[in-house]
Amino acid sequence: MDFFGLKSALDAQPLFAGKTWRLSPDAFRFSAEQRAQLDALGEALPAFFAALEKLYFASAENRKILRNRNLRAPWVAPLLDRGKPPRLVAHQRSRALAGTLPPVMRPDLLICADGFAMTEADSVPGGIGLTAFLARLYGCGDAMPRLFLDALLSASGVPADAASARSRRVVIAVSDEAADYRPEFEWLAAILRSRGADVSVSHPNALEISAEGVFLDGKKVDVLHRFFELFDLGNVRGADALFEAAERGNVVVSPPMRPFQEEKLSLALLHHPALFPFWEEALGESHFSLLRKIVPETWVVEPTPEGGLPASASLLAPTLGGRPIRDWRELADAPRRERNLVLKASGFDETAWGARSVTIGADASRDEWAAALERALASAREKKSLFVLQRFRKPARLEHALFDARGVPESAFGRARVCPYYFLVRDGGGRSRARLGGALCTFCPPDKKIIHGMSSAALFPCAL
Repeated sequence: MDFFGLKSALDAQPLFAGKTWRLSPDAFRFSAEQRAQLDALGEALPAFFAALEKLYFASAENRKILRNRNLRAPWVAPLLDRGKPPRLVAHQRSRALAGTLPPVMRPDLLICADGFAMTEADSVPGGIGLTAFLARLYGCGDAMPRLFLDALLSASGVPADAASARSRRVVIAVSDEAADYRPEFEWLAAILRSRGADVSVSHPNALEISAEGVFLDGKKVDVLHRFFELFDLGNVRGADALFEAAERGNVVVSPPMRPFQEEKLSLALLHHPALFPFWEEALGESHFSLLRKIVPETWVVEPTPEGGLPASASLLAPTLGGRPIRDWRELADAPRRERNLVLKASGFDETAWGARSVTIGADASRDEWAAALERALASAREKKSLFVLQRFRKPARLEHALFDARGVPESAFGRARVCPYYFLVRDGGGRSRARLGGALCTFCPPDKKIIHGMSSAALFPCAL
């Protein structure tokens, strides 16, 4: 790719409000092994979300979680419901939403020396428009806009075809909190309109919401794509009516307003030994093995009960000097070499997206690390967002071509995160399948531990 052609195309079509990044002449190319793992992940992720729903409801109703054993996990649902308003909890348990999954799933995959490390599975992902635009620009395909629409149509229960695209009205609601992403959704909607679909972008408070449905400019909305986090519902006029409209089937909200699907602590549940029999049965050996391999060990940070643990008990947590710990505060005194841990909010909090709540133990001073642990414990005690602790897996040092400030390509070293976008689309027989539509690579300088969009990072598409 030519630097000035790239820059001109991006200047003519801003996709992120006020954001800049470095450019590359080349797309990222996966090895055959990496591509095979991406395909396997496309099958495992929907299975994981479906199994998580099964686990959540069995826990909430204190039913057994295995077919042929009386194993129960009544403690799971309270963890996933922590800090949520009662009306939101009631909504996610509504029978009207049974079986509904996120239509777009985007795992965050660090490229490590021993393979991928999946640090998160985002069910309300941004970057769809940006990735689609860059894929077109680099000649990596043009499937994403149509797959995005097909996933929304599939979520509404209609065939993903041209007739449905013309007859179903789709509105993408972008909140103030997510305003940086509005330009990419405006571009995406314009592309889809040019192909005959009825797609527009709106602020949530520009919508008329009642139990009878959602309306924009007096016209009924069939599918409302929710690009705002559920903690932001308090800023949406008519949120209670939106719950009722969705429960009555008068609008499809996509992704569904089910916060248990948006908690990072679901990855801690995947690693919980008491739940291994459930995951093995619900996922099957191959999916469970893949997810355990690529998801770093993750733990839920909860305060030790008042009065302490029983004498023979220890926390399900990282060890310290090879021995189990009995209080999370013990980790404050861990030497730096044992602090290869990432502490972050699980969800339902304004700091839970991006890198806002992230503390990497090995990069923090002892006082900073101790303070971060205290904040996590205080949040749990106050029944706010829970925090999770995740084993840090260091991304590999990679080489890729980037443009320098003059627009000349040069070889650069860095660390990479790839974000593949899977779209859940129904086939002609009514079976849903996750289709890999595109992937975005974020390539950061090698001294950066947290890999995310920044001015010193490069963003470019992945060739599929």
